[in-house]
Amino acid sequence: MAIEVPPLPYAKTALEPVMKQETFDYHYEKHHKTYATTLNGLIAGKPEESKSLVEIIKSSSGPVFNNAAQVWNHTFFWESLKPNGGGAPPAGPVADLIAGLGGWDKFKADFIQAGLTQFGSGWAWLVLDGGKGKIVKTPNAETPLTTTDVPLLVCDVWEHAYYLDHRNNRKGFLEAFCDKLLNWDFVAKNLAAAK
Repeated sequence: MAIEVPPLPYAKTALEPVMKQETFDYHYEKHHKTYATTLNGLIAGKPEESKSLVEIIKSSSGPVFNNAAQVWNHTFFWESLKPNGGGAPPAGPVADLIAGLGGWDKFKADFIQAGLTQFGSGWAWLVLDGGKGKIVKTPNAETPLTTTDVPLLVCDVWEHAYYLDHRNNRKGFLEAFCDKLLNWDFVAKNLAAAK
C-alpha cells in the first residue's frame, strides 16, 4: 500500500499574506511529496510496505524513519494551520489546557521560544503529557509519536517553512503562526481523541 500525501485542507492561497502560494508550491508540492515518494521507494517489496505510516514511524530508523516521520509531521503541520486562525483559544477544554500552561500570553511566549531555540531544523509542538499540556521541540524528523506524548499542534521551523515569506525571521514566522494561523479546532479534535 503506497503512502500518499493527503490534499491540503485549504487552497494554497488561503493563508496569504502570512504564507504565500509560492511557499506551498515548494514546501507542500516538492518537499512534502518528495518525502512520500522517497519513502515508497525505500519500502517497496519490504515488510514495511504493508504497514501504516504510524507503524512505520514507530518501528523504523535511518532513512525510512526520516522520510516517514517527515510525511506525517508535514501532514500534521498543514492541519495545524487555518485561515484567520490564531489568537487565544475560545472557552472550553483547549482554553483550560492553555490556562494550565499559564494562559495565552505565556503559552505564546513559550511556544515561540521553543521554536526559536530549536537549533537548525525541527519542530515546535504542543503535546499532551499525562493529561496536561506541554511544549516541546524536536530536531530534524523527530516526532512525539515515538514517545508517550500525544501531539496536539505543531509548527515547522525548518527554514523552507518560512524563508520565502519571512526570509531569516523565524521569530516573525512563529509570531504570525500564533496570532494568525494556529488552528484551535484541530487542537480540540486531537485533545478530544486523546481522552
